[in-house]
Amino acid sequence: MRDIVENIGRIESHIEGLDETAFLRSQMVIDAVERCLSRISEAAVKIGPEAATYFPDHDWIAIRAIGNRLRHDYDTITESMNWLIATQRLPSLKRDIVAFLSRFPEEQERISVV
Repeated sequence: MRDIVENIGRIESHIEGLDETAFLRSQMVIDAVERCLSRISEAAVKIGPEAATYFPDHDWIAIRAIGNRLRHDYDTITESMNWLIATQRLPSLKRDIVAFLSRFPEEQERISVV
């Protein structure tokens, strides 16, 4: 879960101050966001089906699948889709995971919330 929070924070940092047009003009930012999405996907795979138990409001099948789609079906995913994921889906996922992890103060020192 910490890896998901960390990579969402990285995405937030990469896109800070950008609108969609500026995002679409920066291949470096697009690539960085895709890499973070791949890490989020892999972390979701490692969490397993328990993720849906703890966070039922999120589409864990899609979260786990985005990594494979980025690797194998990259030509069907548009940069605008990644922008929407980054700006509309990830903030609530981060908020929910951070709130969940806050119930375990001994873990807080290990969480890097960007």
